[in-house]
Amino acid sequence: MRSAPDPTSTPGNRRARRTAGALVSAALLLPLIGAAPAAGAGSSADRLQLAFSSAAAEYHVPQSVLLGVSYLQSRWDAHAGAPSVTGGYGPMHLTDARTALATASHHSEGAEDARGDSARAALHPDTKVPANSELPARLKTLTKAAELTGLSQAELRTDPSANVAGGAALLAEAQQKLGEPLSADPAEWYGAVARFSGADDSATAAAYANDVYDVLRTGEDRTTDAGQQIALAAQPGLAPDTAQLKRTGLRTLSAAGTECPRSVSCEWIPAPYEEFGDNDYGNHDLGDRPASQSIKYIVIHDTEGTWDGVLNLVQDPTYVSWNYTLRSTDGLIAQHVKAKDVAWHAGNWYVNAKSIGLEHEGFLAAPDAWYTEAMYRSSARLVKYLSAKYRIPLDRQHILGHDNVPGPTTSTVPGMHTDPGPYWDWRHYFDLLDRPFKATAGKKAGLVTIRPDYATNQPAYTGCVTKGQPCASHGSSEVRLYSGPGETYPLIKDIGLGTTPTTDVNDLSSRVSTGQQYAVAGRDGDWTAIWYLGQKAWFKSPKKAPVAVGARGLVVTPKPGLASVPVYGRAYPETTAYPTGVPAQAISPLPYTIPAGQKYVVGDKLPGEYYYAVTFTTDSHKVVVGKDLYYEIQYGHRVEFVRAADVNVVPSRK
Repeated sequence: MRSAPDPTSTPGNRRARRTAGALVSAALLLPLIGAAPAAGAGSSADRLQLAFSSAAAEYHVPQSVLLGVSYLQSRWDAHAGAPSVTGGYGPMHLTDARTALATASHHSEGAEDARGDSARAALHPDTKVPANSELPARLKTLTKAAELTGLSQAELRTDPSANVAGGAALLAEAQQKLGEPLSADPAEWYGAVARFSGADDSATAAAYANDVYDVLRTGEDRTTDAGQQIALAAQPGLAPDTAQLKRTGLRTLSAAGTECPRSVSCEWIPAPYEEFGDNDYGNHDLGDRPASQSIKYIVIHDTEGTWDGVLNLVQDPTYVSWNYTLRSTDGLIAQHVKAKDVAWHAGNWYVNAKSIGLEHEGFLAAPDAWYTEAMYRSSARLVKYLSAKYRIPLDRQHILGHDNVPGPTTSTVPGMHTDPGPYWDWRHYFDLLDRPFKATAGKKAGLVTIRPDYATNQPAYTGCVTKGQPCASHGSSEVRLYSGPGETYPLIKDIGLGTTPTTDVNDLSSRVSTGQQYAVAGRDGDWTAIWYLGQKAWFKSPKKAPVAVGARGLVVTPKPGLASVPVYGRAYPETTAYPTGVPAQAISPLPYTIPAGQKYVVGDKLPGEYYYAVTFTTDSHKVVVGKDLYYEIQYGHRVEFVRAADVNVVPSRK
């Protein structure tokens, strides 16, 4: 790690105040203001580092604290002024969530049946997100920062230096309100950091502050999305004054009933299991996992709604359910459905019965683009805990986005969801899971792992705010596919969708995602071809900026003599496996096939399995396990299944 200075006070000029109202609002801070380095000082690559130094000096906040808080908010990225999933702006994630309010919830739009069980009538709830009568303080910190600094809200959104100053002002105000001195010692700022999180309970605020102080102890050093070089020197012996937390006045949060690691803040907000109407019930099914059936997947969603509204929905017995919700601003986790039970969230009953669903507060694209570090870290800790507890492999065929879940039948394919979208940073997420995506074979390997540099990989998308209109440029986890080795070739078509492929942010036809693995079908200069949706699909991977690395593993290919083999969206048992009283479920091939000679990466081998649960009482519930085996494969953007009897499994070539 490179070292960085940690100034606390420098004599000099004060920041000019813009309005009389700002003067009044900033009265608390006026005696604290010091000077900033002269405008334009330093190179363009360290301008943001100087902004942290300036703001630290101006508001008497230790620079290391300011850097640590900012890292937990944004990893120091400015995102070119684009708001986060909850309307947060800039390196300090100053929130103005008036522009981040949805009118419909995640599971109330589109044609996807969240339950995804063809043995029951399709479930398409039409519930709207409850109106937010008043935004909580954690979602309007930008307005407060404008009052404290005299800077305009526009500046705080778009100017990273102004944004940092706004964050420093908020920290200084929090410190003073706690009756603490504006100390040069970072250890004396634990309470203010906890309050900066916006959490209204001590457990969540403490989890957030602990994360910040972990960053301070280990140090960080990275280049931001704008090319800024930022360094935070490690302070391994730093021991914060955690007793300050008692003076914050925050409520006590009970973790009783939750299934979470101790390193996160977690509360139990149960989804109801209730009978209503004409023999109907909601909003999940009782089970006995993992005793009755294994848990194989964790599905990552975004809520398409704000925290309070979404929690209201999951407590509605006529709505749908998921296991956990994670809050953007501070990483708080609410658990709704026990892991033993089956939530209705993925749109595929087989996947629901074998998975745990995590909803992350935010929106796929409109109007936002990025997710906070606090939520990434909290989510990664939860996933590591669940992975260890239920033996779920930490790879991209078991840690799925909702956009990777297959349609269970042909008719459902077009309506499947596309969250968390191209702006979820899978590479960083797997770094936090301690499973970084690395090359495991040479440059001419038979497999590739998709691994673009998130910040510089910026494919063009449309439809984030207005249909057909370009989205703002932004880092992405996804790489576009063409039908030939050049961008003049048509995009790859997904026959299951039945539409001409586009660059719309929700169109998954011709996109691969970070961490996914595919068999190489050819190479031509900077272009690599992979087998994808039964076709040869090409992506550009220049030697100086590769978007994929070599890998090795197992692949399936049709058995000799077969022209092609069918592909399935669920791994259901053969008809003879069903006992009396349990209707046999159709083994329905999708419109896709694997032609002879093509290869697809294997994720798992599993028996056909079906969880029969169509009644409120559980006495008729049964897990049906067949003798026929399936392989889960990475087929297109989504995973799919093939019958083991149809394919051979072979090692990829080196």
